[in-house]
Amino acid sequence: MAPMTEIVYRPIGVVRSPFEPAVDEPLQRIDARNTISTVEIFPEFMTGLRDLDGFSHIILLCHLHLSKEYMLEIIPRSDTESHGVFATRSPRRPNPISMSLVSLSEVDGNFLHVRELDLFDGTPVLDIKPYMPPSLDDNTLRAGWWERRQR
Repeated sequence: MAPMTEIVYRPIGVVRSPFEPAVDEPLQRIDARNTISTVEIFPEFMTGLRDLDGFSHIILLCHLHLSKEYMLEIIPRSDTESHGVFATRSPRRPNPISMSLVSLSEVDGNFLHVRELDLFDGTPVLDIKPYMPPSLDDNTLRAGWWERRQR
């Protein structure tokens, strides 16, 4: 079977946040602490928001539209050593897709009010998923190099 050469997604909405793009500086989760943003869902997808208000947290999948060419090795801002891009949260990925876990404050029509979203204003939203806690025992979770760096 031949590999796919192109996958096309259509945004379902857009991020409205207080963050404007800075020159070559990606946002970090710490930058979004205590911020409130809005996710505007396009009207034709509004029906899909039904029952979302029962969840305290949601996962947003977005296209990092400002990301430049990808790099397979990255030195994150939080470290001094190089790591494979797939072991980081860098936006410089072969497919610049973000996954953000945010607190859902309110669903107001086609607007989702969220807390601590670390994305720039205008970021296209590809999908929304409700967050459901993992059923794994916490002792099985690991955070690789980042966990070692925190010690």
